[in-house]
Amino acid sequence: MLLKKSKFLYMAPLFVAAAFFSSCSTTRTLGPDELRLASNEISILNDKDFQASALTPYIKQQPNSSFLGIKLPLYIYNLSDGSDKGLNKFWKKLGEAPVVYEQNLTELSKKSIENRLAYMGYFDSTVEAELRIKGKNARVHYYVTLGKRYPISEINFKLPASRKDFETDFLADSLSLSIHKGDFLSEQALSAEVDRSLSALREKGYYALGKSSYSFVADTLAGDGCAKLEYRIEEVDSPLYKVKYNKVNIIYPEDLEIKESVLEGVNLIRPGQEYQESVVSNTYSRFSALKIFRTVGIDLKQSSPKEVDCDINLTKSAPQGFKTNLEVSSNSSGLVGISPQINVYHKNLFGGGEWLNVGFVGNFQFRLDNSISSNELGASLSLSLPKFLGLDYKYFTGPVVPRTEFNLSFNYQNRPEYTRNIFSTSFGYSGVIKERFYYQLYPLQINYVRLFDLNADFLKGLERNPFMRYAYQDHCDFGAGGSLYYNSSTDIIPKTSYNSLRFTLDVSGNLLSLFRFMMKSADNGEKLVFGAPYSQYARTELILAKGIRLKDDASSLAFRLLAGMGFAYGNSTVMPYEKQFYSGGSSSMRGWQARALGPGSSPMDKTFSIPSQTGDLKLEVDFEYRFPMVWKVEGALFAEAGNIWKMSQGVKIADIAADYGLGLRLNLDFFLLRVDMGVRLRDPSLEGSKWIDPVTAFKTGGVALHFGVGYPF
Repeated sequence: MLLKKSKFLYMAPLFVAAAFFSSCSTTRTLGPDELRLASNEISILNDKDFQASALTPYIKQQPNSSFLGIKLPLYIYNLSDGSDKGLNKFWKKLGEAPVVYEQNLTELSKKSIENRLAYMGYFDSTVEAELRIKGKNARVHYYVTLGKRYPISEINFKLPASRKDFETDFLADSLSLSIHKGDFLSEQALSAEVDRSLSALREKGYYALGKSSYSFVADTLAGDGCAKLEYRIEEVDSPLYKVKYNKVNIIYPEDLEIKESVLEGVNLIRPGQEYQESVVSNTYSRFSALKIFRTVGIDLKQSSPKEVDCDINLTKSAPQGFKTNLEVSSNSSGLVGISPQINVYHKNLFGGGEWLNVGFVGNFQFRLDNSISSNELGASLSLSLPKFLGLDYKYFTGPVVPRTEFNLSFNYQNRPEYTRNIFSTSFGYSGVIKERFYYQLYPLQINYVRLFDLNADFLKGLERNPFMRYAYQDHCDFGAGGSLYYNSSTDIIPKTSYNSLRFTLDVSGNLLSLFRFMMKSADNGEKLVFGAPYSQYARTELILAKGIRLKDDASSLAFRLLAGMGFAYGNSTVMPYEKQFYSGGSSSMRGWQARALGPGSSPMDKTFSIPSQTGDLKLEVDFEYRFPMVWKVEGALFAEAGNIWKMSQGVKIADIAADYGLGLRLNLDFFLLRVDMGVRLRDPSLEGSKWIDPVTAFKTGGVALHFGVGYPF
């Protein structure tokens, strides 16, 4: 009886919400002669395989937005009485006004759909519209009869007779034609072919070639139901010669301090070289990537039939600025985490496009019911040069110039159990391969870790656990590493479907192991560098993510798979603590606080006052459904499964943890703030049943609240 009662209480808010929506009118603010457009529907009468949804964007009037059939923005608007008095103006601004049906837009929609079908190759299609009225709601049903399609029976070319070199280049490229015999004739296909051919031929030096040079003539009167296509290219304003660059000028403000050697190295456009469209595009990207110019303009002007002049116009941007970030999390057990971050940068430190970044970060965790806390402070300094140190610019002709990076950081951690200092430095390179593959390669990475002020009880716990004892000791980390990252979208806040991949690899201690014979030994046989054992391990991590924009182009699905493994060998028994994996937090298993899950089915380690669960292996799968709500506010529903393990345990399916939850996001296009509430569904550390119902999760601290910036993945 108690269980049934608790479930009823849990479902009560849903009944209240249902009653609220059912009691709200969606037409109360309409005028006496106005109708609300409730829905549009499209039916294809003569082709069941044609996707009617492809025509929806060409309907000129769309109904109010909804989520799961609920028109929440409209309901909010109708909390007002239509006036601007009192709270009415607030509800109107926050919500969405009812879409008032307009007959003339229905007629325009019919014509728009017919034009789109003609563009797709369905000629003489017809569209009829039926209006259905119920009360003050209007529903429009479009009935579409697809027109005739003409397969292409032959393709003939008509090219400038006097330009044999152009004819040779065109015919050589004809193997890549995007239209073929048997394809259906359509303006859509012909337009795509023009874009493809134009790009290919301009890459071969034909600067004067433009879209106006292309035309097509289709003969459909032969009576066989097919189309004979004539593919024409003509000289319009200038003869179709291959051209070369003549004068190349780089123009920039006099008060901009920039080294000529950098501008010359970044620029790919050279006098005497043959014109290539990709060279112009890559040069634009390279100058933009320096981030010291507000605008980059490349102006080309044909100075003779076979020459073109180039002016590269640069305007400067503000060289200095700062960025901030803040993440906050909490759970019902009273543990609060706050992570502020600020970065100050200069984008042209020495007049050569050098980026200087100075960062400060904090991580503060505390409990509301006692004085126990954990504080972490960090400072970092990085310098990035716009060149691959050791190689000339001429070896890199892509859209991005590789950069050389020098990094230096210091991190101070003060926990109830110990105090730790971490000094880090690295040297490496970053760049882009094939436009979308970003790499970072660090041939040198050094971390030096010192621990002191260890709590007596904590020391006793370390003695009982060799795994922890080796993880929490002074050590020197000397190695190399790198990462490869791919993302099909360049948007900071994705607006389209995307795929991403990140692979990282770190290897440490192998070079130092060659000099073991010269090193002093500790009592346990470990070799020492500057009085601390050097670490020897390999660590790798793979993250795959995918975003799918749904048909309404507003909501989306996002998936992520994360797998990581690390193991120690040689001079080390375990990986350093800072290299071990953890789970939980604002971007991973959101039903738990950071470092509060695992390893495996292990309960929370009481040695630590603040959670500090780590492991050598990690596996996690995440799913998230994102949808618009009102104004710039988005909602999210998510589910996650995963855990971490020690190498000695191995990955056990029985140890998989799971959670679910919901979130709210304020999406400002260039910036996104979010709050997520995660609820534990399966906790492998529990005795007996591992599954948790929602009521128990709320009562026993199985709920965590996280604040963050940007999507979690």
